Amino acid sequence: MAVQRTKVENQVPRAWQRMLSGRRLDLLDPSPLDIEIEDIAQGLSRVARWNGQTTGLWAYSVAQHSLLVEELVGRMKPGLPWSWRLAALLHDAPEYVVGDLITPFKAVIGQDYKALERRLMQAVFQRFSLPGTPSKALAELIKRADRCAAFVEATRLAGFSESEAVKVFTRPRGFGALGADSLDLEPVSPPDAKRAFLDRFEAIQARL
Repeated sequence: MAVQRTKVENQVPRAWQRMLSGRRLDLLDPSPLDIEIEDIAQGLSRVARWNGQTTGLWAYSVAQHSLLVEELVGRMKPGLPWSWRLAALLHDAPEYVVGDLITPFKAVIGQDYKALERRLMQAVFQRFSLPGTPSKALAELIKRADRCAAFVEATRLAGFSESEAVKVFTRPRGFGALGADSLDLEPVSPPDAKRAFLDRFEAIQARL
């Protein structure tokens, strides 16, 4: 006799998340119309870098990391178009819904995760009038700044010795000229990280 499926078994698994703004974001087919900067700032301010394995009273959030990368991009290439600075600020925006998976875990998950993250990134960029796919020059610049940020965070917050960080992350090109010692890496509370992220977003938007 055939076994009847229950109503719950027949349901398609939910693939959307409701945001505090009231938006309902479909993770498999994200629409730019369902993306709000307040939701991004809220999520990123509460997602911890390094799985929370950092010094300080508060976790060092992805919101703070995003601000750091945007600042480094500006230091690496003074006079950049403000749209490039905005792309740098939003480079980890998908993590407001998928979280910040550490690199070893991403390698285990594989291409499915990368495809999901790519679709979310395209939707975020389109929402804020940026090309869905960054130019090669912009992508390489953000990647360089991201690696530099990781190196600084690793040695100042995440317990890596400099020699260990060099082996794991490699020393970023031109690192000494970027004034790493002057970078503010003090972890702050989620509300403060959210406000700083939104303030920077609004300042960049005003210049576009």
